[in-house]
Amino acid sequence: MGRVINSTFAFIFIVEFIIGNLGNGFIALVNCVDWVKRRNVSMADQILTALAISRTALLWLIFLSWYVSMFNPALFMSEKFSTTLTVTWTVANHFCIWFATNLSIFHFLKIANFSNSIFLYLKWRVKKVVSVILLVTLVLLFFNTALINIHVNTWINGFERNRTCISISSNFVQFSTLLLFTNTTFTLIPFTLSLKTFILLISSLWKHVKQMQHAAKGSADASTTVHIRAMQAVIAFLLLYAVFFLLIMIFGQAFGIAYPSGHSCVLILHNSKLRQASVSVFIKVCSK
Repeated sequence: MGRVINSTFAFIFIVEFIIGNLGNGFIALVNCVDWVKRRNVSMADQILTALAISRTALLWLIFLSWYVSMFNPALFMSEKFSTTLTVTWTVANHFCIWFATNLSIFHFLKIANFSNSIFLYLKWRVKKVVSVILLVTLVLLFFNTALINIHVNTWINGFERNRTCISISSNFVQFSTLLLFTNTTFTLIPFTLSLKTFILLISSLWKHVKQMQHAAKGSADASTTVHIRAMQAVIAFLLLYAVFFLLIMIFGQAFGIAYPSGHSCVLILHNSKLRQASVSVFIKVCSK
């Protein structure tokens, strides 16, 4: 029975891994081809491309972690490999969530409509806002990786001192809990920013709907659609990232990998250029 469950989880993991690589690779490829053709790429497409690349790296790191833990546990317990893998995973995960957060902030500043002077100041300087946020997050990344490195060294030293099965299992559980808690703490800031962005988008949409009676129907409907699409993308990110930590804690990588795979598919569906490109690819594949 245990072998059947492990095989099922392995199958789900591999399917999600393939879907995630196809989705993120598609986003990066379409935007890169568009950049080569037009010699120019929008800020939103730059963030999307960076997000897709970072998520592809995260997917491969999760796959490597799963593969080594399953087929070469001795290597997984080595200090050099564990430190390199965990720190690299932390860096990739950091950029994944912050690029997604910046994408939410970018859409909010571009789409929302408030008369607040601070909002207008940020709206006119949206590119600088995104750049400054990314630079500031490097400080958080430094402290995060430093703490992760301490946790890894502590875990490896405990493993070297006591190699009994009970001790190894106990130390690994403690290490996983500390790792999860540390990463959750550092990702609480971008998660809160995205949540605040979602709430402000709802407020902007509500304000816009109230003004629809005094505006032309066509323009009002178009603006409402843009608001709703942005909100759907943000809430998909919030929900998938929230369940990411819950599922990876309960079921491991098999379901935790759903976040970097699933949200990229949502982004493709909510981006007109990517959606049209995916439809074109689908038609060409089906016609062969």
